[in-house]
Amino acid sequence: MNDQKKTQITADMTLLDIVSEYPATEAVLKSYDVQAGECICCQMLFESIRQVAEHYHLDLNDLLRKLNSAAAT
Repeated sequence: MNDQKKTQITADMTLLDIVSEYPATEAVLKSYDVQAGECICCQMLFESIRQVAEHYHLDLNDLLRKLNSAAAT
């Protein structure tokens, strides 16, 4: 039996929910601030990852992969 918690950040989760539950994901979001031209967490905290990706023209699948990887550490 696997006791390890399975991390699953989905496109419909808000930034607030993600960084609250998985603090390591904040660094991933910060890494996109230059590309976005502003602090993503400051501007989109209550929006879903899907909305963030659409707003800043980010690759949603790549963003989710990076967030899930950071959350698993």
